Amino acid sequence: MQQGGGSETEVTWEDQQNINKFGRLNNRFHELEDEIKVAKESNDNLEDAGNELILTDEDVVRFQIGEVFAHVPKEEVENRIEEMKEVTSKSLEKLYEEKESILAQMTKLKQILYGKFKDSINLEED
Repeated sequence: MQQGGGSETEVTWEDQQNINKFGRLNNRFHELEDEIKVAKESNDNLEDAGNELILTDEDVVRFQIGEVFAHVPKEEVENRIEEMKEVTSKSLEKLYEEKESILAQMTKLKQILYGKFKDSINLEED
């Protein structure tokens, strides 16, 4: 339909589903960025704790378990920190993989939606 020199493209049910899916993916993308930031900070903190532990010459160190500090042998704390770093690294890897998957899906949806709606739709961040 032509009205006042501009053109309107009819939005089908499928188009609306694609727009909604893009919105959900975009929200998840931003959530993932926050989760990745937290996981990186956690990984950095564990790395720092491991380095500090290397520098200490005490056999028993204070280790936080929940809200309580307990005196734990240094070797056990080193093992726990290594395990925690492995878990955090694996979690970070999964978050990056999910982020890449979401970006790929968003790119595909952008092509479809921009192909149909051209300048009538804006899917870019401001």
